[in-house]
Amino acid sequence: MENILQFAVNALSLGGVYAMLAIGIALIYSVMGFLNIAHGDLLTLCGYAMFFCIGFGLPWPLVIIVGVLAAGAASVAMEQVAFKPLRSASFDTLLLTSFALSAAIHVVLQISISARPKPVPLPSFLTGSYKLGDIVIGTGQTLSIAVALTSMVGLTYFLRRTTMGLAMQAAAQDFDTTRLMGIQANRVISSAFFIAGILAGIAGVLIIAQRGSVDPLMAMNPLIKGLIAAIIGGTGSLYGPVIGGIILGVLETIFQTVLPGEALLFRDPLVLSLLVAFLLVAPNGLTGTRVERSR
Repeated sequence: MENILQFAVNALSLGGVYAMLAIGIALIYSVMGFLNIAHGDLLTLCGYAMFFCIGFGLPWPLVIIVGVLAAGAASVAMEQVAFKPLRSASFDTLLLTSFALSAAIHVVLQISISARPKPVPLPSFLTGSYKLGDIVIGTGQTLSIAVALTSMVGLTYFLRRTTMGLAMQAAAQDFDTTRLMGIQANRVISSAFFIAGILAGIAGVLIIAQRGSVDPLMAMNPLIKGLIAAIIGGTGSLYGPVIGGIILGVLETIFQTVLPGEALLFRDPLVLSLLVAFLLVAPNGLTGTRVERSR
Protein backbone atom coordinates (compact mmCIF):
# COMPACT_ATOMS: atom_id res chain seq x y z
CA MET A 1 0.00 0.00 0.00
CA GLU A 2 2.82 2.38 0.90
CA ASN A 3 4.47 1.75 -2.48
CA ILE A 4 1.23 2.58 -4.29
CA LEU A 5 0.83 5.85 -2.38
CA GLN A 6 4.47 6.79 -3.01
CA PHE A 7 3.99 6.03 -6.71
CA ALA A 8 0.83 8.16 -6.82
CA VAL A 9 2.58 11.13 -5.18
CA ASN A 10 5.52 10.93 -7.60
CA ALA A 11 3.27 10.58 -10.64
CA LEU A 12 0.91 13.39 -9.68
CA SER A 13 3.67 15.84 -8.78
CA LEU A 14 5.41 15.21 -12.09
CA GLY A 15 2.24 15.03 -14.17
CA GLY A 16 0.88 18.24 -12.67
CA VAL A 17 3.86 20.25 -13.93
CA TYR A 18 3.53 18.72 -17.41
CA ALA A 19 -0.21 19.41 -17.37
CA MET A 20 0.29 23.13 -16.70
CA LEU A 21 2.72 23.39 -19.59
CA ALA A 22 0.42 21.36 -21.84
CA ILE A 23 -2.61 23.52 -21.01
CA GLY A 24 -0.71 26.66 -22.02
CA ILE A 25 0.43 25.08 -25.27
CA ALA A 26 -3.08 23.80 -26.06
CA LEU A 27 -4.66 27.15 -25.15
CA ILE A 28 -2.51 29.01 -27.68
CA TYR A 29 -3.07 26.26 -30.24
CA SER A 30 -6.83 26.39 -29.76
CA VAL A 31 -7.03 30.16 -30.23
CA MET A 32 -4.20 30.77 -32.73
CA GLY A 33 -3.91 27.40 -34.50
CA PHE A 34 -0.16 26.81 -34.11
CA LEU A 35 2.32 25.28 -31.66
CA ASN A 36 4.38 27.94 -29.90
CA ILE A 37 7.87 26.47 -29.52
CA ALA A 38 8.98 29.58 -27.62
CA HIS A 39 6.46 28.76 -24.88
CA GLY A 40 9.10 26.74 -23.02
CA ASP A 41 11.39 29.76 -22.79
CA LEU A 42 8.86 31.39 -20.47
CA LEU A 43 10.09 28.97 -17.81
CA THR A 44 13.62 30.25 -18.36
CA LEU A 45 12.57 33.91 -18.21
CA CYS A 46 10.68 33.20 -15.00
CA GLY A 47 13.83 31.62 -13.56
CA TYR A 48 16.04 34.59 -14.45
CA ALA A 49 13.48 37.01 -13.02
CA MET A 50 13.64 35.03 -9.76
CA PHE A 51 17.44 34.99 -9.88
CA PHE A 52 17.68 38.78 -10.15
CA CYS A 53 14.97 39.32 -7.51
CA ILE A 54 16.97 37.17 -5.09
CA GLY A 55 20.04 39.27 -5.94
CA PHE A 56 18.12 42.40 -4.96
CA GLY A 57 17.23 40.79 -1.63
CA LEU A 58 13.47 40.53 -2.15
CA PRO A 59 11.53 38.14 0.11
CA TRP A 60 10.65 34.75 -1.34
CA PRO A 61 6.89 35.28 -1.74
CA LEU A 62 7.60 38.39 -3.81
CA VAL A 63 10.31 36.58 -5.76
CA ILE A 64 7.82 33.91 -6.81
CA ILE A 65 5.11 36.44 -7.70
CA VAL A 66 7.51 38.54 -9.80
CA GLY A 67 8.81 35.42 -11.58
CA VAL A 68 5.33 34.20 -12.50
CA LEU A 69 4.16 37.65 -13.62
CA ALA A 70 7.35 38.07 -15.66
CA ALA A 71 6.47 34.89 -17.56
CA GLY A 72 2.94 36.17 -18.20
CA ALA A 73 4.19 39.56 -19.40
CA ALA A 74 6.84 37.94 -21.61
CA SER A 75 4.17 35.72 -23.18
CA VAL A 76 2.03 38.74 -24.08
CA ALA A 77 5.11 40.54 -25.43
CA MET A 78 5.88 37.53 -27.64
CA GLU A 79 2.41 37.70 -29.13
CA GLN A 80 2.52 41.46 -29.72
CA VAL A 81 6.00 41.53 -31.26
CA ALA A 82 6.31 38.23 -33.14
CA PHE A 83 2.87 36.72 -33.75
CA LYS A 84 0.38 39.58 -34.04
CA PRO A 85 1.82 40.80 -37.39
CA LEU A 86 1.53 37.21 -38.70
CA ARG A 87 -1.98 36.23 -37.62
CA SER A 88 -3.09 35.61 -41.17
CA ALA A 89 0.02 33.57 -41.97
CA SER A 90 0.10 29.80 -42.40
CA PHE A 91 0.76 27.25 -39.68
CA ASP A 92 4.26 26.65 -41.05
CA THR A 93 5.14 30.35 -40.95
CA LEU A 94 3.97 30.75 -37.35
CA LEU A 95 5.78 27.58 -36.31
CA LEU A 96 9.05 28.74 -37.88
CA THR A 97 8.59 32.15 -36.26
CA SER A 98 8.27 30.53 -32.84
CA PHE A 99 11.44 28.50 -33.54
CA ALA A 100 13.30 31.67 -34.50
CA LEU A 101 11.99 33.52 -31.45
CA SER A 102 13.09 30.71 -29.15
CA ALA A 103 16.57 30.64 -30.71
CA ALA A 104 16.85 34.43 -30.38
CA ILE A 105 15.93 34.24 -26.67
CA HIS A 106 18.62 31.59 -26.11
CA VAL A 107 21.30 33.68 -27.81
CA VAL A 108 20.33 36.89 -26.00
CA LEU A 109 20.40 35.17 -22.61
CA GLN A 110 23.72 33.46 -23.33
CA ILE A 111 25.36 36.73 -24.43
CA SER A 112 23.79 39.11 -21.91
CA ILE A 113 23.89 36.87 -18.81
CA SER A 114 25.77 33.59 -19.21
CA ALA A 115 25.55 30.19 -20.85
CA ARG A 116 26.36 28.59 -17.50
CA PRO A 117 23.70 27.75 -14.89
CA LYS A 118 22.98 30.43 -12.31
CA PRO A 119 22.13 29.18 -8.81
CA VAL A 120 18.71 29.97 -7.41
CA PRO A 121 18.99 29.49 -3.63
CA LEU A 122 15.86 27.78 -2.38
CA PRO A 123 14.05 28.28 0.93
CA SER A 124 13.76 25.32 3.26
CA PHE A 125 10.02 24.88 2.64
CA LEU A 126 10.82 23.85 -0.95
CA THR A 127 13.70 21.47 -0.24
CA GLY A 128 12.57 19.60 2.90
CA SER A 129 10.58 16.41 3.29
CA TYR A 130 8.27 14.76 5.78
CA LYS A 131 7.04 11.26 6.53
CA LEU A 132 3.47 10.07 6.19
CA GLY A 133 3.59 6.62 7.74
CA ASP A 134 6.34 4.83 5.84
CA ILE A 135 6.16 7.23 2.89
CA VAL A 136 8.72 9.99 2.50
CA ILE A 137 7.17 12.95 0.68
CA GLY A 138 9.09 16.00 -0.41
CA THR A 139 7.57 19.36 0.40
CA GLY A 140 8.28 20.32 -3.21
CA GLN A 141 6.17 17.39 -4.39
CA THR A 142 3.33 18.39 -2.09
CA LEU A 143 3.47 21.97 -3.34
CA SER A 144 3.58 20.75 -6.96
CA ILE A 145 0.39 18.75 -6.51
CA ALA A 146 -1.38 21.49 -4.53
CA VAL A 147 -0.37 24.29 -6.90
CA ALA A 148 -1.24 22.25 -9.99
CA LEU A 149 -4.69 21.38 -8.63
CA THR A 150 -5.34 24.97 -7.54
CA SER A 151 -4.26 26.31 -10.93
CA MET A 152 -6.48 23.88 -12.80
CA VAL A 153 -9.48 24.59 -10.58
CA GLY A 154 -8.91 28.33 -11.03
CA LEU A 155 -8.59 27.92 -14.80
CA THR A 156 -11.77 25.84 -14.92
CA TYR A 157 -13.65 28.53 -13.00
CA PHE A 158 -12.27 31.23 -15.29
CA LEU A 159 -13.25 29.37 -18.47
CA ARG A 160 -16.76 28.49 -17.28
CA ARG A 161 -17.79 31.48 -15.17
CA THR A 162 -16.25 34.58 -16.74
CA THR A 163 -17.07 36.38 -19.96
CA MET A 164 -13.49 36.22 -21.22
CA GLY A 165 -13.24 32.54 -20.35
CA LEU A 166 -16.40 31.77 -22.31
CA ALA A 167 -15.06 33.85 -25.19
CA MET A 168 -11.86 31.75 -25.18
CA GLN A 169 -13.82 28.52 -25.26
CA ALA A 170 -15.92 29.85 -28.14
CA ALA A 171 -12.77 30.96 -29.96
CA ALA A 172 -11.27 27.51 -29.45
CA GLN A 173 -14.28 25.99 -31.19
CA ASP A 174 -14.69 28.50 -34.02
CA PHE A 175 -12.51 31.61 -33.92
CA ASP A 176 -13.91 33.24 -37.06
CA THR A 177 -17.53 32.96 -35.91
CA THR A 178 -16.53 34.28 -32.48
CA ARG A 179 -15.15 37.43 -34.08
CA LEU A 180 -18.35 37.85 -36.11
CA MET A 181 -20.30 37.75 -32.83
CA GLY A 182 -18.56 40.97 -31.75
CA ILE A 183 -15.91 39.55 -29.40
CA GLN A 184 -12.63 41.48 -29.66
CA ALA A 185 -9.98 39.19 -31.12
CA ASN A 186 -7.07 41.16 -29.65
CA ARG A 187 -8.36 40.84 -26.10
CA VAL A 188 -9.05 37.11 -26.44
CA ILE A 189 -5.62 36.38 -27.91
CA SER A 190 -3.72 38.58 -25.42
CA SER A 191 -5.62 37.01 -22.53
CA ALA A 192 -4.87 33.52 -23.82
CA PHE A 193 -1.15 34.29 -24.06
CA PHE A 194 -1.13 35.87 -20.59
CA ILE A 195 -2.84 32.87 -18.96
CA ALA A 196 -0.53 30.47 -20.82
CA GLY A 197 2.44 32.51 -19.59
CA ILE A 198 1.20 32.48 -15.98
CA LEU A 199 0.81 28.68 -16.10
CA ALA A 200 4.31 28.37 -17.61
CA GLY A 201 5.66 30.62 -14.86
CA ILE A 202 4.08 28.46 -12.15
CA ALA A 203 5.55 25.36 -13.78
CA GLY A 204 8.90 27.16 -13.99
CA VAL A 205 8.91 27.85 -10.24
CA LEU A 206 8.23 24.17 -9.52
CA ILE A 207 10.92 22.97 -11.95
CA ILE A 208 13.50 25.42 -10.62
CA ALA A 209 12.64 24.26 -7.10
CA GLN A 210 13.82 20.79 -8.19
CA ARG A 211 16.86 22.00 -10.19
CA GLY A 212 18.09 24.76 -7.94
CA SER A 213 19.46 26.69 -10.92
CA VAL A 214 18.52 28.38 -14.19
CA ASP A 215 20.28 28.42 -17.57
CA PRO A 216 19.28 29.50 -21.11
CA LEU A 217 18.54 25.95 -22.31
CA MET A 218 16.81 24.58 -19.21
CA ALA A 219 13.36 24.62 -20.82
CA MET A 220 14.12 22.27 -23.72
CA ASN A 221 13.20 19.03 -21.95
CA PRO A 222 10.10 20.41 -20.14
CA LEU A 223 8.88 21.90 -23.44
CA ILE A 224 9.11 18.54 -25.17
CA LYS A 225 7.23 16.89 -22.30
CA GLY A 226 4.57 19.61 -22.40
CA LEU A 227 4.13 19.15 -26.14
CA ILE A 228 3.82 15.39 -25.68
CA ALA A 229 1.19 15.85 -22.96
CA ALA A 230 -0.77 18.30 -25.13
CA ILE A 231 -0.68 15.92 -28.11
CA ILE A 232 -1.78 12.96 -25.97
CA GLY A 233 -4.72 14.92 -24.59
CA GLY A 234 -5.62 16.62 -27.87
CA THR A 235 -4.27 19.99 -28.94
CA GLY A 236 -7.71 21.37 -29.75
CA SER A 237 -8.99 20.73 -26.22
CA LEU A 238 -8.55 22.91 -23.15
CA TYR A 239 -9.02 19.97 -20.74
CA GLY A 240 -7.46 16.98 -22.52
CA PRO A 241 -3.88 18.16 -21.83
CA VAL A 242 -4.50 17.73 -18.09
CA ILE A 243 -5.15 14.04 -18.72
CA GLY A 244 -2.16 13.91 -21.05
CA GLY A 245 0.11 15.42 -18.41
CA ILE A 246 -1.01 12.94 -15.75
CA ILE A 247 -0.55 10.01 -18.16
CA LEU A 248 2.95 11.21 -19.02
CA GLY A 249 3.79 11.57 -15.32
CA VAL A 250 2.53 8.04 -14.64
CA LEU A 251 4.56 6.58 -17.53
CA GLU A 252 7.75 8.32 -16.48
CA THR A 253 7.26 7.22 -12.87
CA ILE A 254 6.67 3.61 -13.98
CA PHE A 255 9.88 3.57 -16.06
CA GLN A 256 11.77 5.32 -13.26
CA THR A 257 10.64 2.54 -10.91
CA VAL A 258 11.05 -0.57 -13.06
CA LEU A 259 14.16 0.25 -15.09
CA PRO A 260 17.53 -0.68 -13.56
CA GLY A 261 19.99 2.12 -12.88
CA GLU A 262 22.05 1.58 -16.03
CA ALA A 263 18.92 1.66 -18.21
CA LEU A 264 17.37 4.86 -16.85
CA LEU A 265 18.77 6.85 -19.78
CA PHE A 266 16.28 4.96 -21.98
CA ARG A 267 13.29 6.34 -20.04
CA ASP A 268 12.56 9.26 -22.34
CA PRO A 269 13.07 7.26 -25.58
CA LEU A 270 10.63 4.64 -24.27
CA VAL A 271 8.06 7.32 -23.48
CA LEU A 272 8.47 8.80 -26.97
CA SER A 273 8.09 5.35 -28.53
CA LEU A 274 4.82 4.85 -26.69
CA LEU A 275 3.68 8.27 -27.93
CA VAL A 276 4.35 7.28 -31.54
CA ALA A 277 2.43 4.04 -31.04
CA PHE A 278 -0.44 5.95 -29.42
CA LEU A 279 -0.63 8.46 -32.30
CA LEU A 280 -0.88 5.62 -34.79
CA VAL A 281 -4.10 4.59 -33.04
CA ALA A 282 -5.46 8.04 -32.06
CA PRO A 283 -3.78 10.74 -34.18
CA ASN A 284 -5.98 13.50 -32.70
CA GLY A 285 -5.31 12.61 -29.08
CA LEU A 286 -7.59 11.27 -26.37
CA THR A 287 -10.25 13.94 -26.91
CA GLY A 288 -10.15 13.52 -30.67
CA THR A 289 -9.88 17.27 -31.19
CA ARG A 290 -7.44 19.14 -33.37
CA VAL A 291 -7.35 22.65 -34.74
CA GLU A 292 -6.16 23.24 -38.27
CA ARG A 293 -6.43 26.83 -39.36
CA SER A 294 -4.42 29.97 -39.85
CA ARG A 295 -4.99 33.49 -38.60
